Amino acid sequence: MAKKAESGGYARLKGDLAQKTPGSFYVLYGEEDYLRRYYLSMLRRQLVDGPTEDFNFHRLTSENFSMQVLSESLEALPMMAERTMIQVDDVDLFALPEDDRTQLAALFSDIPDYACLVLVYADFKPDKRKKKLWDAMEKNAVLAEFAYQTERDLTAWIVRHFRAEKKNISPALCGYLLQRCGSSMTRLDAEIAKICAYSGADDIVRADIDAVVEPTLEAVVFEITDALGQREFDRALERLSVMLKLRAEPIAMLGAVGSHMRRLHAARILQAAGKTSQDLAPLCGVAPFAANKCFAQARRLSDRFCAQAVLLCCEADRQMKTSYDDPARILELLILQLAEEARHD
Repeated sequence: MAKKAESGGYARLKGDLAQKTPGSFYVLYGEEDYLRRYYLSMLRRQLVDGPTEDFNFHRLTSENFSMQVLSESLEALPMMAERTMIQVDDVDLFALPEDDRTQLAALFSDIPDYACLVLVYADFKPDKRKKKLWDAMEKNAVLAEFAYQTERDLTAWIVRHFRAEKKNISPALCGYLLQRCGSSMTRLDAEIAKICAYSGADDIVRADIDAVVEPTLEAVVFEITDALGQREFDRALERLSVMLKLRAEPIAMLGAVGSHMRRLHAARILQAAGKTSQDLAPLCGVAPFAANKCFAQARRLSDRFCAQAVLLCCEADRQMKTSYDDPARILELLILQLAEEARHD
């Protein structure tokens, strides 16, 4: 799907909800689950909210889905309401037998006016080789992707959420919060609530964030690599101690380090090819703002270091899986090896 079509579907959904005129067929998908759930709940409120909701809302999953159940749900007339809503969660329709796909294509082309069919996916990978079904879906559905938001969009969203709690936060502190939490709006929403409950002042300060927000594993790994790139080796070891205190398995910590090193290596390759962070984000499956920071970080490191770092992470992974050594010690040795590589870079 072209990005233009995806953003167009998202805008179409927002427009339909703003005008309170939901359509008949939507596909909601993408990695930003907070937005996906938010707009799904708005659809449900506009379509079937009220005392007869239980009669007019039909939810299908992989456990209860069948063509018969879907057909009956679409044909069920609304009870004391104008519309019905049929929500289908994470069912791979393209994997159905050919006869079912043919029936689905016909259903997609003739959804009753009183019904609204909503297909919901965290990871939507349509098999476009099943042309009849894909053509019917593409022609009749509003395909709304909920992708990771840009740093600018997230900053504005964070400011609005604090303002709703009668709190003020600066754009710089928004950036710091993003660095600590990552780009997940679900986590950010929970952390904002914690900060507001903790702070008794109108203006949020950095100490409020540090007091209640535990950094993500990825955030600490980024800080370690950033310290290595700036030759601040003591700081890298200090952040390692922070990482070891997080409630995560050593193999997950090592995985986070390895993933970040591979992203840096990929960034160096893209930079040599004249590409930008916009190319890194979809390649590595990270948010745009995280790709920007990774791209900037990679510029301070050499190709040799990034390539060697990946090899060292692979060797540490092998040791952690095959040896009886202390996993924490393996991690510590890895960071020391990376520091030594950076020192001679």
